[in-house]
Amino acid sequence: MRLTFGILMSLMVGAAHANTDLTAAIENVRTTCGNISAELSDMKKMAGIATAVTGVGTVAGGVALDTGIAKTIVDKEIEELEAQIARLNADRGDVPIEHLQIEDEALFKRQVTEFIASYQATEQELSAAEKKSKTLGNVRTGTLATATATNIAGAVMSGTNRVKGDLKQQIDECLASVKTLSNVRMQARIDGSATDTDLAHAENIIRACDAWTTVDISSINKRSTGATVSSGIGAGLGLAGTITSASANSKDIRNGDDKQREKNLNTAANVLAGGTTAASLSATIFNATQISAIKRAATVADECEGALK
Repeated sequence: MRLTFGILMSLMVGAAHANTDLTAAIENVRTTCGNISAELSDMKKMAGIATAVTGVGTVAGGVALDTGIAKTIVDKEIEELEAQIARLNADRGDVPIEHLQIEDEALFKRQVTEFIASYQATEQELSAAEKKSKTLGNVRTGTLATATATNIAGAVMSGTNRVKGDLKQQIDECLASVKTLSNVRMQARIDGSATDTDLAHAENIIRACDAWTTVDISSINKRSTGATVSSGIGAGLGLAGTITSASANSKDIRNGDDKQREKNLNTAANVLAGGTTAASLSATIFNATQISAIKRAATVADECEGALK
C-alpha cells in the first residue's frame, strides 16, 4: 500500500512538472517569437514608399528621354530651315536692283513678293522651331533633375531598409525556442502528462512558428543592396544628364557657331536620360521584389504570433 501510494505521488509530481515545462516552453516561444511582425510591417511600408519614389524616377527619366528624342527631331528641322534660308539668300543674289534689266515689271514684282513671303514664312517657322527646341530642352533638364532627386531619395531609403542584426538574432532565438518546445511536447506526450488540448496547442505553435525555417531573411537585404546600387547609379547618371542637358540648352551653346558640339551635348544628354531610366527601373524592381520577400516573412510572423494567442 505504501509502495503504491509512493508511485502514485511520484507520477503526480512528474505530471505536474512536465505540464509546467510545457507551459514554460510555450511562454518562451511567445517571448522570442512575438513582436517580429511589427518591425516587418514598418519595413514593408518603407519598401512600398521606396518603390513609389523610384517609380517616379523611372517615369521622369522616360519623359526626359522622350523629350530629348523629340528635341533631336526639332533640331533636325531647324537645320533644314537654316539651310533653306541660306539657299534663299543665295538665290536673291547681290546685284543692286537699279542694275537689273527688268523686262516684265509685273512678273518681277510678283516674284519679289513671293520671295519675301517665302523668306518671312521660313523665318517664322525657324523662330517657332527654335522656341520649341528650347522648351523641350528645358523640360528634359527638369525631368532629369527630378529623376536624380528621386534616385537619391530611393538610394537612402533602400540603404536603410534592411534586416537589422537584432531581428536576425530574434528569429534564430525564435527557432531555437520552437525546437525546445517540440522536445518538451514530445516528452509530455510520452509521459502522458499533458492534456490533449495542451498538446494540440503546442503542436499548432510549433507548426506555425517553425515556418521561419522556410524564410530566407537574407534575400531582403540582397534586394535592398540591389535597389541601393541601382538608385545610386541612376542618381549619378541623372546628375550628369541634368548638367549636360542644361549646358546643351544654354544660350552660349545654342547661339554659338559650333553646331556639332551642341549636337554632341544633346546626344549625350539623351544617352544619360536612357541610362538613368534603366537604373531607376532596376531599382523599382528590386524594391518591389523586396516587398514580396518582406510579405513572406510577415505572413510567417503573423501566423506564428496568431498561434501563440
